[in-house]
Amino acid sequence: MNPHDMPSAEQLVEAVREWLERDVMTSTSGRLQFHARVAVNVLAMVERELQVGPTQAAVHRDRLEQLGCADERDLARRIRDGELDDRLPEVRELVWATAKDKLTVANPKYLD
Repeated sequence: MNPHDMPSAEQLVEAVREWLERDVMTSTSGRLQFHARVAVNVLAMVERELQVGPTQAAVHRDRLEQLGCADERDLARRIRDGELDDRLPEVRELVWATAKDKLTVANPKYLD
């Protein structure tokens, strides 16, 4: 249960992004339009992170746990120390899945 009233953070971000796209970008040019486009892209990233971030975080924790790693720092140390050399396919799969998750939020077009 969410203790916050409507609209949600996701809805607020979406409303600002849509306003920038519809009203600001179409009525400006040059530097201001460029900065509005950057703001739209940032807000779209925030929207995607709000939508999928908690699920991605839980799945990522599970992946790390399957390799016996407490966190990414521990994973990096264990890779450096050669402790996971016998599990390289699993490590590669985890790293690739993490990269895909990050791209899903940052810019899903890069996944095509």
